[in-house]
Amino acid sequence: MILITGCSSGIGHALALALHARGASVCATARRPETLGELAEKGILTLGLDVNSPNSIAALMAELAQRNITLTGLVNNAGYGLMGPLADISAADASQQFQTNVLSLLAMTQAVIPTMAAQGQGLVVNVGSVSGVLTTPFAGAYCATKAAVHSLSDALRMELAPLGIHVMVVQPGAIASSFGATASNTVEVRPGSLYAPLANAIMKRASASQQQATPAAVFAEQLAAAMLRRTPPAYIRLGKGGRALPLLARWLPLSLRDALLSRLFSLPKLKTLKK
Repeated sequence: MILITGCSSGIGHALALALHARGASVCATARRPETLGELAEKGILTLGLDVNSPNSIAALMAELAQRNITLTGLVNNAGYGLMGPLADISAADASQQFQTNVLSLLAMTQAVIPTMAAQGQGLVVNVGSVSGVLTTPFAGAYCATKAAVHSLSDALRMELAPLGIHVMVVQPGAIASSFGATASNTVEVRPGSLYAPLANAIMKRASASQQQATPAAVFAEQLAAAMLRRTPPAYIRLGKGGRALPLLARWLPLSLRDALLSRLFSLPKLKTLKK
Protein backbone atom coordinates (compact mmCIF):
# COMPACT_ATOMS: atom_id res chain seq x y z
CA MET A 1 0.00 0.00 0.00
CA ILE A 2 1.13 3.54 -0.79
CA LEU A 3 0.65 6.13 1.97
CA ILE A 4 0.19 9.74 0.83
CA THR A 5 0.23 12.75 3.15
CA GLY A 6 -1.65 15.98 2.51
CA CYS A 7 -4.54 14.59 0.45
CA SER A 8 -7.25 17.10 1.30
CA SER A 9 -6.76 18.85 -2.07
CA GLY A 10 -4.35 19.54 -4.91
CA ILE A 11 -1.46 17.21 -5.65
CA GLY A 12 -2.13 14.71 -2.86
CA HIS A 13 -5.80 14.37 -3.70
CA ALA A 14 -5.15 13.97 -7.43
CA LEU A 15 -2.29 11.51 -6.90
CA ALA A 16 -4.43 9.29 -4.67
CA LEU A 17 -7.03 9.08 -7.44
CA ALA A 18 -4.43 8.48 -10.15
CA LEU A 19 -2.68 5.66 -8.29
CA HIS A 20 -6.01 4.08 -7.32
CA ALA A 21 -7.13 4.16 -10.96
CA ARG A 22 -3.96 2.28 -11.90
CA GLY A 23 -4.77 -0.49 -9.43
CA ALA A 24 -2.48 0.56 -6.60
CA SER A 25 -3.64 0.27 -3.00
CA VAL A 26 -3.64 3.75 -1.48
CA CYS A 27 -3.96 5.17 2.00
CA ALA A 28 -4.82 8.87 1.72
CA THR A 29 -4.27 10.99 4.81
CA ALA A 30 -4.94 14.56 5.90
CA ARG A 31 -4.99 16.57 9.10
CA ARG A 32 -8.74 16.97 8.64
CA PRO A 33 -10.03 13.53 7.53
CA GLU A 34 -13.48 14.99 6.80
CA THR A 35 -11.94 16.53 3.65
CA LEU A 36 -11.26 13.07 2.23
CA GLY A 37 -14.87 12.06 1.56
CA GLU A 38 -14.55 11.90 -2.23
CA LEU A 39 -11.54 9.60 -1.95
CA ALA A 40 -13.31 7.32 0.53
CA GLU A 41 -16.27 7.05 -1.86
CA LYS A 42 -13.85 5.74 -4.51
CA GLY A 43 -12.82 2.92 -2.19
CA ILE A 44 -9.55 4.52 -1.08
CA LEU A 45 -8.56 4.02 2.56
CA THR A 46 -8.65 7.42 4.30
CA LEU A 47 -7.17 8.18 7.70
CA GLY A 48 -6.40 11.25 9.78
CA LEU A 49 -2.80 12.34 10.16
CA ASP A 50 -1.13 15.46 11.50
CA VAL A 51 2.42 15.19 10.17
CA ASN A 52 3.60 17.68 12.80
CA SER A 53 2.49 15.44 15.66
CA PRO A 54 4.73 12.50 16.67
CA ASN A 55 1.73 11.01 18.50
CA SER A 56 -0.41 11.22 15.35
CA ILE A 57 2.31 9.57 13.26
CA ALA A 58 2.71 6.78 15.83
CA ALA A 59 -1.06 6.26 16.00
CA LEU A 60 -1.28 5.96 12.22
CA MET A 61 1.53 3.42 12.09
CA ALA A 62 -0.15 1.42 14.87
CA GLU A 63 -3.49 1.44 13.05
CA LEU A 64 -1.90 0.26 9.81
CA ALA A 65 -0.16 -2.56 11.71
CA GLN A 66 -3.44 -3.52 13.38
CA ARG A 67 -5.04 -3.74 9.94
CA ASN A 68 -2.10 -5.90 8.75
CA ILE A 69 -1.30 -3.32 6.08
CA THR A 70 2.20 -3.39 4.65
CA LEU A 71 3.48 -0.14 3.21
CA THR A 72 5.35 -0.39 -0.06
CA GLY A 73 5.39 3.35 -0.71
CA LEU A 74 5.29 6.72 1.03
CA VAL A 75 4.61 10.06 -0.66
CA ASN A 76 5.65 12.99 1.52
CA ASN A 77 3.38 15.62 0.01
CA ALA A 78 2.07 17.62 3.00
CA GLY A 79 3.40 21.16 3.14
CA TYR A 80 2.64 24.82 2.55
CA GLY A 81 4.33 28.02 1.40
CA LEU A 82 5.17 30.86 3.78
CA MET A 83 5.49 34.08 1.79
CA GLY A 84 6.90 37.50 2.56
CA PRO A 85 10.22 39.34 2.83
CA LEU A 86 12.64 37.53 5.14
CA ALA A 87 13.12 40.78 7.07
CA ASP A 88 9.50 40.51 8.24
CA ILE A 89 9.06 36.78 8.90
CA SER A 90 8.98 35.85 12.58
CA ALA A 91 11.21 33.17 14.01
CA ALA A 92 8.15 31.21 15.09
CA ASP A 93 6.66 31.19 11.60
CA ALA A 94 9.98 30.31 9.98
CA SER A 95 10.35 27.45 12.45
CA GLN A 96 6.86 26.18 11.65
CA GLN A 97 7.63 26.32 7.92
CA PHE A 98 10.66 24.08 8.41
CA GLN A 99 8.80 21.84 10.84
CA THR A 100 6.00 21.10 8.36
CA ASN A 101 7.95 21.02 5.10
CA VAL A 102 11.19 19.39 6.25
CA LEU A 103 11.19 17.86 9.73
CA SER A 104 7.80 16.18 9.39
CA LEU A 105 8.95 14.72 6.07
CA LEU A 106 11.95 13.21 7.84
CA ALA A 107 9.77 11.94 10.69
CA MET A 108 7.39 10.21 8.29
CA THR A 109 10.28 8.64 6.41
CA GLN A 110 11.84 7.39 9.63
CA ALA A 111 8.49 5.87 10.60
CA VAL A 112 8.32 3.66 7.50
CA ILE A 113 11.98 2.69 7.19
CA PRO A 114 11.89 -0.32 9.60
CA THR A 115 9.03 -2.03 7.75
CA MET A 116 10.40 -1.32 4.29
CA ALA A 117 13.88 -2.48 5.32
CA ALA A 118 12.45 -5.69 6.78
CA GLN A 119 10.73 -6.52 3.49
CA GLY A 120 13.76 -5.42 1.49
CA GLN A 121 11.87 -3.01 -0.73
CA GLY A 122 10.02 0.27 -0.71
CA LEU A 123 9.67 3.64 -2.37
CA VAL A 124 9.82 7.04 -0.68
CA VAL A 125 8.67 9.97 -2.83
CA ASN A 126 9.50 13.42 -1.53
CA VAL A 127 7.68 16.38 -3.07
CA GLY A 128 10.22 19.14 -3.55
CA SER A 129 9.80 22.10 -5.88
CA VAL A 130 11.50 24.07 -8.60
CA SER A 131 11.45 26.79 -5.94
CA GLY A 132 14.12 24.77 -4.16
CA VAL A 133 16.31 25.16 -7.25
CA LEU A 134 15.49 28.71 -8.33
CA THR A 135 15.12 30.96 -5.29
CA THR A 136 12.92 34.03 -5.70
CA PRO A 137 12.32 37.15 -3.62
CA PHE A 138 9.48 37.02 -1.08
CA ALA A 139 9.54 33.22 -0.87
CA GLY A 140 12.89 32.74 0.85
CA ALA A 141 11.64 30.57 3.72
CA TYR A 142 9.63 28.31 1.43
CA CYS A 143 12.46 28.02 -1.12
CA ALA A 144 14.88 27.13 1.68
CA THR A 145 12.65 24.30 2.91
CA LYS A 146 12.39 22.79 -0.56
CA ALA A 147 16.15 23.05 -1.06
CA ALA A 148 16.48 21.21 2.26
CA VAL A 149 14.06 18.53 1.04
CA HIS A 150 16.26 18.00 -2.01
CA SER A 151 19.41 17.65 0.11
CA LEU A 152 17.78 15.31 2.61
CA SER A 153 16.49 13.21 -0.26
CA ASP A 154 19.96 12.96 -1.79
CA ALA A 155 21.36 11.64 1.50
CA LEU A 156 18.40 9.30 2.04
CA ARG A 157 18.73 7.93 -1.48
CA MET A 158 22.30 6.79 -0.80
CA GLU A 159 21.68 5.64 2.79
CA LEU A 160 18.53 3.62 2.03
CA ALA A 161 19.63 2.02 -1.25
CA PRO A 162 21.45 -0.87 0.48
CA LEU A 163 18.18 -1.66 2.30
CA GLY A 164 16.27 -1.95 -0.97
CA ILE A 165 14.44 1.35 -0.48
CA HIS A 166 14.33 3.76 -3.43
CA VAL A 167 14.05 7.50 -2.90
CA MET A 168 12.48 9.65 -5.58
CA VAL A 169 12.24 13.44 -5.66
CA VAL A 170 9.55 15.19 -7.66
CA GLN A 171 10.09 18.87 -8.39
CA PRO A 172 6.76 20.34 -9.50
CA GLY A 173 6.54 23.53 -11.46
CA ALA A 174 3.25 25.43 -11.52
CA ILE A 175 0.47 22.99 -10.58
CA ALA A 176 -3.16 24.08 -10.27
CA SER A 177 -4.12 23.67 -6.62
CA SER A 178 -5.07 25.61 -3.51
CA PHE A 179 -1.36 26.29 -2.88
CA GLY A 180 -1.60 29.87 -4.16
CA ALA A 181 -4.63 30.70 -2.02
CA THR A 182 -3.00 29.18 1.05
CA ALA A 183 0.27 30.97 0.35
CA SER A 184 -1.58 34.27 -0.03
CA ASN A 185 -3.06 33.75 3.42
CA THR A 186 0.41 33.22 4.92
CA VAL A 187 1.94 36.42 3.55
CA GLU A 188 3.79 38.21 6.32
CA VAL A 189 4.49 41.93 6.05
CA ARG A 190 4.95 43.70 9.37
CA PRO A 191 3.26 47.05 10.09
CA GLY A 192 5.61 49.78 8.96
CA SER A 193 7.68 47.32 6.96
CA LEU A 194 10.26 48.63 4.54
CA TYR A 195 8.57 46.38 1.99
CA ALA A 196 5.02 47.65 2.54
CA PRO A 197 5.09 49.61 -0.74
CA LEU A 198 5.65 46.31 -2.56
CA ALA A 199 2.55 44.60 -1.18
CA ASN A 200 1.22 43.88 -4.67
CA ALA A 201 4.51 42.33 -5.77
CA ILE A 202 4.58 40.14 -2.66
CA MET A 203 1.07 38.92 -3.38
CA LYS A 204 2.12 38.34 -6.98
CA ARG A 205 4.82 35.94 -5.75
CA ALA A 206 2.36 34.18 -3.45
CA SER A 207 0.06 33.38 -6.37
CA ALA A 208 2.79 32.83 -8.99
CA SER A 209 2.45 29.04 -8.91
CA GLN A 210 -1.11 29.31 -10.23
CA GLN A 211 -0.30 31.25 -13.39
CA GLN A 212 -1.02 29.04 -16.43
CA ALA A 213 -0.61 26.08 -14.10
CA THR A 214 -0.68 22.43 -15.15
CA PRO A 215 -3.90 20.73 -13.96
CA ALA A 216 -3.28 18.63 -10.86
CA ALA A 217 -4.86 15.58 -12.54
CA VAL A 218 -2.42 15.76 -15.46
CA PHE A 219 0.52 16.13 -13.09
CA ALA A 220 -0.72 13.23 -10.96
CA GLU A 221 -1.07 10.89 -13.94
CA GLN A 222 2.55 11.54 -14.94
CA LEU A 223 3.82 11.11 -11.40
CA ALA A 224 1.82 7.93 -10.84
CA ALA A 225 3.24 6.41 -14.02
CA ALA A 226 6.78 7.26 -12.92
CA MET A 227 6.25 5.85 -9.42
CA LEU A 228 4.98 2.53 -10.76
CA ARG A 229 7.92 1.92 -13.08
CA ARG A 230 10.09 -1.08 -12.30
CA THR A 231 12.88 1.37 -11.46
CA PRO A 232 11.46 4.78 -10.51
CA PRO A 233 13.65 7.78 -11.42
CA ALA A 234 15.65 9.49 -8.69
CA TYR A 235 14.45 12.91 -9.87
CA ILE A 236 11.50 13.96 -11.98
CA ARG A 237 10.38 17.47 -12.93
CA LEU A 238 6.77 17.96 -13.96
CA GLY A 239 4.39 20.83 -14.60
CA LYS A 240 4.75 24.24 -16.21
CA GLY A 241 8.25 25.59 -15.64
CA GLY A 242 9.38 22.32 -14.09
CA ARG A 243 12.23 21.98 -16.56
CA ALA A 244 12.82 25.53 -17.77
CA LEU A 245 13.26 27.22 -14.39
CA PRO A 246 15.99 24.88 -13.12
CA LEU A 247 17.83 25.41 -16.41
CA LEU A 248 17.68 29.16 -15.83
CA ALA A 249 19.05 28.65 -12.33
CA ARG A 250 21.90 26.56 -13.67
CA TRP A 251 22.98 28.51 -16.73
CA LEU A 252 21.96 32.13 -16.24
CA PRO A 253 24.77 34.25 -14.72
CA LEU A 254 23.98 35.06 -11.10
CA SER A 255 24.01 38.84 -11.59
CA LEU A 256 21.58 38.60 -14.50
CA ARG A 257 19.34 36.17 -12.65
CA ASP A 258 19.19 38.46 -9.61
CA ALA A 259 18.42 41.45 -11.80
CA LEU A 260 15.61 39.68 -13.65
CA LEU A 261 13.95 38.31 -10.53
CA SER A 262 14.34 41.61 -8.69
CA ARG A 263 12.68 43.44 -11.56
CA LEU A 264 9.92 40.84 -11.82
CA PHE A 265 8.97 41.46 -8.20
CA SER A 266 9.45 45.24 -8.26
CA LEU A 267 12.41 45.43 -5.88
CA PRO A 268 14.10 48.33 -7.78
CA LYS A 269 11.12 50.48 -6.77
CA LEU A 270 12.42 50.52 -3.19
CA LYS A 271 15.41 52.64 -4.27
CA THR A 272 13.11 55.06 -6.06
CA LEU A 273 10.81 55.37 -3.07
CA LYS A 274 13.70 56.11 -0.70
CA LYS A 275 14.79 59.15 -2.72
